[in-house]
Amino acid sequence: MTTHVFEPPHGGLDAGRWPDVAAVPRCSPARYALAHAIVRRALRGLPLSVRWGDAGRTDAERLGRGGPSMAVRAPDAFVRRIAVGGLIGFGESYLAGEWEADDLVGVLGVLAGHAATLVPAPLQRLRGVWAPRQPGAQRNTLTGARANIHRHYDLSNDLFALFLDETLSYSSAIFDRSPGSWRELPAAQHRKIDRLLDLCGVTRGSKVLEIGTGWGELAIRAAARGAVVHSVTLSAEQRELARERVRAAGFEDRVRIELCDYRQVTGRYDAVVSVEMIEAVGAEYWPAYFRALETLLAPGGRVALQAITMPHDRMRASAGTHTWIQKYIFPGGLIPSLRAIEETAAAHTSLRVTACEGYGPHYAATLRLWRERFAQQAEWVEELGFDATFRRMWSFYLAYSEAGFRSGYLDVHQIQLVAARPAGPGTPTNGGPA
Repeated sequence: MTTHVFEPPHGGLDAGRWPDVAAVPRCSPARYALAHAIVRRALRGLPLSVRWGDAGRTDAERLGRGGPSMAVRAPDAFVRRIAVGGLIGFGESYLAGEWEADDLVGVLGVLAGHAATLVPAPLQRLRGVWAPRQPGAQRNTLTGARANIHRHYDLSNDLFALFLDETLSYSSAIFDRSPGSWRELPAAQHRKIDRLLDLCGVTRGSKVLEIGTGWGELAIRAAARGAVVHSVTLSAEQRELARERVRAAGFEDRVRIELCDYRQVTGRYDAVVSVEMIEAVGAEYWPAYFRALETLLAPGGRVALQAITMPHDRMRASAGTHTWIQKYIFPGGLIPSLRAIEETAAAHTSLRVTACEGYGPHYAATLRLWRERFAQQAEWVEELGFDATFRRMWSFYLAYSEAGFRSGYLDVHQIQLVAARPAGPGTPTNGGPA
């Protein structure tokens, strides 16, 4: 087999920092042939315009049925990465510059919309055999969860500030209408927060627990209503800046921010709120998470969650396997389905879902604004010390996520839970593995 030597368009890769991007994996001829056949079959049938071959060659093929353009500039490396790593290899191939797209969101949206049929059904059923498994080191034990959160949220407060709006809210906004504009984003983030606070009945005198502080905007907004807030996070960088923001807002007497795992929190609260944190818990620990919510809730209290969700069958298909997002962006994470949330809560607690509303298109709009802002701030991202491969990875992550919401593969919901029976003194607090 002749291998075309391909030079990444964004310059040399730091092999020490990005070993699996810098090195194209080897695979057996049989595995390569099977992957080559599957990839080309899938691309031929998709509504994409695919150029298969280096742009400098005159014999590049055209695949697809027309649609967003994708250029596979190093087909041999592209196939080998997918043969060995599946979707991880697909993402690493992009980081290596082996394929390009003028409309990355459009291309990824097509792929997300056809995710269930890209691989033939017999191989889908054997996914557990060929797909990479999640590393044991990424389990969300008490120590593992802190390490997983550190890898993403402690990158740099300054990095996140470059592409988030002034509220520093790193979760879906809710616009008056979608799509929104950058000018509307702060108000849309406050609208999201206010709906969550309303959902769990936060008012003057409420005792509120927030699981997952972010950079403190929800805690500040709850304190402005007259609530007393205990917020917990595993990110040291977030806690530091959130405390500064709480102090600047004049709510030090109402807001306490603690570096603490949700399994270690004690007390009882009128309202428990958690925004896009369940995705970091991991399926193994969902029972412990919901038991903690129930135990921490005072009689008559309410829980409000904002959760990214995916279809139940796709969640089950991906559970246990290692994904590109887990390897490079959110180690240890798993997006739940609504059914999984309802069934886990019902099986392990008296909590029941009593209200639920989806805002998927609003997340697509939020991510579009973040992605555009990140691209505009590329020079400043570089100034912070993040290399070209990181910037390409982050752009891919934002586009990948936006495509998921645009295609309907992902959704986001605000969910209210209440206890069907009051939690008694004997209710287990942190059951499940630790």
